[in-house]
Amino acid sequence: MEAFLRGLLPRLLPRDRTFEVHPFQGKNDLLDKLESRLRAYARWLPEDWRIVVVVDRDDDDCQNVKQHMEKIAAKAGLTTRSRSPTRWQLVNRIVVEELEAWYFGDWEAVRAAYPKVSANVPQQYRYRNPDAISGGTWEAFERILQKHGYFKGGLPKIDVARVLGQLLEPDRCRSKSFACFRDVVLEDVQTAAEI
Repeated sequence: MEAFLRGLLPRLLPRDRTFEVHPFQGKNDLLDKLESRLRAYARWLPEDWRIVVVVDRDDDDCQNVKQHMEKIAAKAGLTTRSRSPTRWQLVNRIVVEELEAWYFGDWEAVRAAYPKVSANVPQQYRYRNPDAISGGTWEAFERILQKHGYFKGGLPKIDVARVLGQLLEPDRCRSKSFACFRDVVLEDVQTAAEI
């Protein structure tokens, strides 16, 4: 996710906006450390800064993950977008099911990076809804790339994320969870510009 966001956010945000990505060693590490990290931020966070917490849903219930993260933010003393849509400090976003769903959402970006891949993948029943691919999104993505001659030794997730973060077109991506992420980032940029 870090590699992907470092490629995407400079293209999504206006030039006068900055960002930082703070990676964790997976979902459990993030959830274990989130409250203490957020408490530290709550002590000094400037009024015009926003925190976006992004985590894969994996096989967990999306609502349960979100509620858990909302409780952590509240305990840390931060106002979430769910509680105050106009005056928030933090928003939680869930990637359904995994980052690779966002890749399936912009198959043109995938084909730009890996041109031997079939153009008709998004029309196949199994891949029509990027957020509903069953059986492991990254595994499905890896199988497709391997079928077309890429990464026979296994999917190098960070390298692929770096490449696709620079190619994915935010307005073209059909992943609903990506759209939720993109929209809240753009909404906050627009709101800050109006203040």
